[in-house]
Amino acid sequence: MKIGQFIHILAILLLIIGFVQPVLAAENETKDAATAFYNAGVSLLESKEYERAIAAFDKALASDTTMIRQSDALLYTYQNKGYALIQLNNYTGAIQTIDQGLAIYENDEKLWYNKGFALFKLGNYQDALNSYDKVLQINNQSVPALNNKGDTYFQMGRYQDAVDSYIRANEIDPGNSYAAAGLAKAQSFAATATLPVTPRPPSMIPTPLTSVTQTTPIFPTMVPTTLPTKTQSPLSLLPIVAALSTMGILSVVLMKKR
Repeated sequence: MKIGQFIHILAILLLIIGFVQPVLAAENETKDAATAFYNAGVSLLESKEYERAIAAFDKALASDTTMIRQSDALLYTYQNKGYALIQLNNYTGAIQTIDQGLAIYENDEKLWYNKGFALFKLGNYQDALNSYDKVLQINNQSVPALNNKGDTYFQMGRYQDAVDSYIRANEIDPGNSYAAAGLAKAQSFAATATLPVTPRPPSMIPTPLTSVTQTTPIFPTMVPTTLPTKTQSPLSLLPIVAALSTMGILSVVLMKKR
């Protein structure tokens, strides 16, 4: 093979490498599965398709969570899944999911609040109080936590404690109708509880306690996380320049030899 032919072949190879390099880099890029599942779960949750949303969040958690942890989407996954389970009245499942989240994000207000809500629904009033106290340690201005704490005290028959909790909620948010209604109810029961108890006639049917329904669970963060942007290596001019330079130098050398 003549030297001139070898030079041309070498130059062509270098040019091919220059163009193939970014293509190979692009093919090596992969989508982040956990992010894709998380985004699907968010969309389903917004549509109130709770069971399908839970399945999507489970898939996200079962995937490599490195990227969603970096963007806080891992936290949102636990929040959203717990919320969806509460909407399905699966309070035990919600607590299990929330506890998994709290093992990583121990000071997240929403996780503690919704855990308190689920515990209240299961009748675990003291544990619910502990959860709301944790919320208030993180944010002492949380009116929903104070209202729900008042409801919990009321359900336990601790009417004066309920009064104090509603009063605090009213101080923070004077226009809060839930706190005002809870306060009036708790004050009424607290006043009755201090009066001497007189025996009821045998035929009288006891009046049940007023039904207490907690304020709704905190709606989770619904910030979707975009899939990682594909970043392919920019087209490198170095192989092209090297090829052209090599061709030029060798051409000059060959001309001199002639």
